[in-house]
Amino acid sequence: MTSDEHRGLSRRRFLGRAAGLGASAWAFPALVPARAFGAADRVRVGFIGVRNQGTNNLKALLSRDDAEVAALCDVDRDVLAAASNLVSDRLGRVVPSFHDYRELLDRPDIDAVLITTPDHWHALPTVHACQAGKDVYCEKPLSLTVAEGRTMATAARTHDRVVQTGSQQRSAPEFRRAAEAVRNGRLGTIRSITVGLPGVNFDGPAVPDAEPPAALDYNFWLGPAPDRPYNPKQVHYLFRFFWPYSGGQMTNFGAHHLDIVQWALGRDDSGPVHVEPVSVEYHPEGWYEVPRTSEVVYTYDDGVRVRCRQGLGDPSGIRFEGTEGSIFVARGRLQADPEELLSEPSGPDAVRLEESRDHHQNWIDCIRERRRPICDVEVGHRSATLCHLGNIAARLGRSIRWDPDRETIPGDSEAGAMLSRPYRKPWALDI
Repeated sequence: MTSDEHRGLSRRRFLGRAAGLGASAWAFPALVPARAFGAADRVRVGFIGVRNQGTNNLKALLSRDDAEVAALCDVDRDVLAAASNLVSDRLGRVVPSFHDYRELLDRPDIDAVLITTPDHWHALPTVHACQAGKDVYCEKPLSLTVAEGRTMATAARTHDRVVQTGSQQRSAPEFRRAAEAVRNGRLGTIRSITVGLPGVNFDGPAVPDAEPPAALDYNFWLGPAPDRPYNPKQVHYLFRFFWPYSGGQMTNFGAHHLDIVQWALGRDDSGPVHVEPVSVEYHPEGWYEVPRTSEVVYTYDDGVRVRCRQGLGDPSGIRFEGTEGSIFVARGRLQADPEELLSEPSGPDAVRLEESRDHHQNWIDCIRERRRPICDVEVGHRSATLCHLGNIAARLGRSIRWDPDRETIPGDSEAGAMLSRPYRKPWALDI
């Protein structure tokens, strides 16, 4: 199906499913399964986006006995063919492949979808999947804008779907232990939190615009993003360094580390009240659009300050400092001074955070048991919101206030307008 033909595909079926959405946006009903799962049943998963991390997710589920790779979708036919070959080599059979994700969602034999697309393609498939009665695993950052994230959370609640955000650090023991120590007051009063993000790993230099390769439906790849010429260094992995599609390392690694900060502070349903850009530097030759380096400070209503430093030489990870000691945590690394800060919490009042040792397993288990996953859509939305607010402040070059209850930027219409973005027609996030 060409990008022109997809315009005529039945969008109305999604709009019909969305009728009435919003009335229960803040309700939390019991999750209702699309089908009953027996002990031997496998969750049948369709994959939307199968390049890079999409391939990793595909391999992860191919190794499971409780999940079945049931369908594949990608707008690049070479990428789709490679994924199809991977699956057929592993399973000894070919699974259905699609160019348009909406055709995949129409299949009644699909229970859930795993979305690994560029960020500007997270919201539409997630909302449409919820409307189609499918559960969802959506890669981080959950959204491209704050408004998208709220819409995704609303869709999940209204249609009683299990929606996991791909912030897999929540399923790593070192991050849970660090967050648990903070939540139990082991560090005393928190003095500061420093988040280190890596620098931009753009494959420079920039190159001129060109004709898109025949294998890629570039118009469909753009989707709701503004129309702009194809550039080979603005697609696939490098999309994340251009504003129409992503938000740089702030939304890439920041979505991971700021998520753990929110968890440790017990702010999964909230956020900071003030965001200040201390420093922002862009590439001198404009190879990409997002900041080359930046430091953004988030302040919470209790005075806790989080310094998020990107590309400034800090180790990638999180340092919590309090009156009783400090903890540094990164992937595969957990250090405390003194070491006893990390001893297991005990007593009837001890805070025990949810434990997950496998992010995909947690999602599959929650689908079968109809419960919220460890990085539920609301959690993913709130964590992504920090990233978006940091980028808004950095782009404006000034501080902004944030009302986490109303999810607004009070008294600042220019900043408030950046909480959402218009969609290129005919795409619309209708709910």
